[in-house]
Amino acid sequence: MDTSVIRVEGLSKRYSIARQRRDRYKALRDVISSAAKSGLRMSIDALMRKSRAPSAEFEEFWALRDVSFRVSRGDVVGIVGRNGAGKSTLLKVLSRITDPTQGRVSVRGRIASLLEVGTGFHPELTGRENIYLNGAILGMRHAEIRRKFDEIVSFAEVERFLDTPVKRYSSGMYVRLAFAVAAHLEPEILVVDEVLAVGDKEFQQKCLGKMKNVAGEGRTVLFVSHNLAAVRSLCNRALLMSGGEIVIDAPVDAVIRRYISSNAGEYSVSFAPNDSRPSISFVRVDRDGLCDRSLVIEIGFVSPRPLQTAVRGVVLRADTGEPVWGSNSRFHPSNHSMKGFSVGSLRCEAKGLPLSAGTYHISAWLADWHEDLDSKLDVLSIAFGEDASDHLRPPVSALGHLDWPASWRVMPSEAVSAA
Repeated sequence: MDTSVIRVEGLSKRYSIARQRRDRYKALRDVISSAAKSGLRMSIDALMRKSRAPSAEFEEFWALRDVSFRVSRGDVVGIVGRNGAGKSTLLKVLSRITDPTQGRVSVRGRIASLLEVGTGFHPELTGRENIYLNGAILGMRHAEIRRKFDEIVSFAEVERFLDTPVKRYSSGMYVRLAFAVAAHLEPEILVVDEVLAVGDKEFQQKCLGKMKNVAGEGRTVLFVSHNLAAVRSLCNRALLMSGGEIVIDAPVDAVIRRYISSNAGEYSVSFAPNDSRPSISFVRVDRDGLCDRSLVIEIGFVSPRPLQTAVRGVVLRADTGEPVWGSNSRFHPSNHSMKGFSVGSLRCEAKGLPLSAGTYHISAWLADWHEDLDSKLDVLSIAFGEDASDHLRPPVSALGHLDWPASWRVMPSEAVSAA
């Protein structure tokens, strides 16, 4: 008997991307000659502007290519891959937000999606009204929504602002309420994208706990995240995507190992700006500094409005997902003032980190003094320190991550007895 609740067969999604193109530059004599031949009564200035006007060219971009897989009832599936791999597009097709170009998708059961800040909410409606609106979209009756209402509000921690239009919510409040609605209205399938990264760490842990409860009740979860530790703790299976294709579909540990190995040696990553809120634009690592056991990271940001105080943070994680070092410009302040900027970057430098040789993963945060604004989790994987060629040295898993020297000396038995 087929227990699949999601069946994807030969799925492809194509977009047409417009590129601006300028025609060959025309000299003034060419413009005048063209005007005389055409008999147009147009000013020379207008003709010159027209001659320089850009025209659009279109190119095809395949966000997904021939993707096929099945998900059984009760599976908790992580979807990992670099930015632009096709993860979010896949979830949008599964959630029926966008139609596929080719292929077929079959979903059995009610699906609740949390794909980006604002999805499924009407900005002019209050938090209370949006809870009922989302429930209706999911096909729930009014009595069912009312039964879950208090639990949703308590989980989201927005009681004071429940009758405030959500357009006045901070991004963190928005996400808290959106996740609470999606997770508590009893969907058969819960789909969550990286949007949880907007919330604070305490709430992220709360959300992961709720998703574990949802999975424990036999419902299905699809989880896209760059936080490999969260994927490993939550999921029993994972898909690794690259270039719109599935590279590997396997148990979660095997997929994470493959993903880490494929990312090794990358020292820079860029991100598309978010038009609605401040976001991280790039993360770069100075490759030369790693040779001296120094970590030099530059984090860029863009914002639709000037930030009064831009706070950047960085965390270094081990392969196991544990954080081993971190800093931000609050408790390790910079000499450079970043007030009132819409675009900028900040360079963080940590010299002589006493870490054992190995692979580490870099996460970056952007915040102001009041809330987290954006985060990019485990976006770069770096090889730190020299290769441990000494066969006498145990693995990091046995010794820990600090590579701090210690002195040893022999104590004669007489000295021990005297002591």
